[in-house]
Amino acid sequence: MATGDQSKKRKQRYLPQNRPAKKKGAYPLKPGVQGFFISCDGGREYQASQEAINVIDSFFEELMHGTGLKVNSSGVLENPINKKVTFSYSEDEDEEEDDEGNNDKEEENKEVGDKEEVSEGGNKQVDEKEEASEGSSEVKQVAETETEKDKQEEEEEKQKDVIEEPPKKKPCVEEATASAKVNGNAEKSIDKLIDAELKELGDKSKRRFMKLDPGCNGIVFIQMKRREGDPSPKDIVQHAMTSAAATKKHMSRFILRILPIEVACYPSEEEISRAIKPLVEQYFPVETDNPRKFAVLYGARANTGLDRMKIINTVAKSIPAPHKVDLNNPEMSIVVEIVKTVCLIGVVEKYKELAKYNLRQLTSTK
Repeated sequence: MATGDQSKKRKQRYLPQNRPAKKKGAYPLKPGVQGFFISCDGGREYQASQEAINVIDSFFEELMHGTGLKVNSSGVLENPINKKVTFSYSEDEDEEEDDEGNNDKEEENKEVGDKEEVSEGGNKQVDEKEEASEGSSEVKQVAETETEKDKQEEEEEKQKDVIEEPPKKKPCVEEATASAKVNGNAEKSIDKLIDAELKELGDKSKRRFMKLDPGCNGIVFIQMKRREGDPSPKDIVQHAMTSAAATKKHMSRFILRILPIEVACYPSEEEISRAIKPLVEQYFPVETDNPRKFAVLYGARANTGLDRMKIINTVAKSIPAPHKVDLNNPEMSIVVEIVKTVCLIGVVEKYKELAKYNLRQLTSTK
């Protein structure tokens, strides 16, 4: 009995003793979230998640503040970055033409100038005699003015010597204290702002973008907690893809494809048809003058118990009549990604034109 009691005491030392165990790592992916479904290189999920948060946050700020590049509906930049390119030989030719034109103008001016000098030569001799007589009288006047200036300067120097010493400066104690108070208040306000920002970063409930664990290799899910006035995940990804296709700027090292997810539910026909209703009302309205062509993109990971065609038919049947299915040239594509026991649904535009939303292919120069 003694040995049994000792073993129980040893086990109790390592138990949490009525305290909840702290969760380590990312939270698991569950239904009812919005965000971004990202595929990456296998074994690089952590690095890809950090890159994805930075990339998504930068494009989110561009949309909020309007600092991004403006792209037309055709995918062309309104204000292109590239400037006019001039080659060396074209500059030399332009300079030679300009030099020839300048030389011709100088020769014409010289010929006209020589004729004018000949006609003006006789008049210059008469003017020189008159100037000589006037010069003697001007010299006398200048000498008198100089003597008067010297006398005035001497009197001013005498007065400067007699001037009293300047009064002593008063101590600027009051000004220094006032400036110190202002600087102290500014430092306090900055410290408060920094502390508040650090608290927000530390508190996971206040983060706008947060990593969730999907439980599969080569996949990352970034949750977005939308607030009032925030753009949707579709708008952020659309802006990122169009700007990447226009600028060809390399943005990440491990990210492959980014897809927006606006609905997450359990992968059953009833749950999918119920959860997709708000997306249908937003992107596929019943009363519209411009019916859209759409296609359903299906993908499943770590789940082999579902029938692929049943899921696709449930999604296609939920779209109203004016809109039609077109697998070759769809205007809108409905993304359905199943990860274990979670079904992720989103809507994208120009899926094939934008390299199937593959960020690496869009930014490659090949």
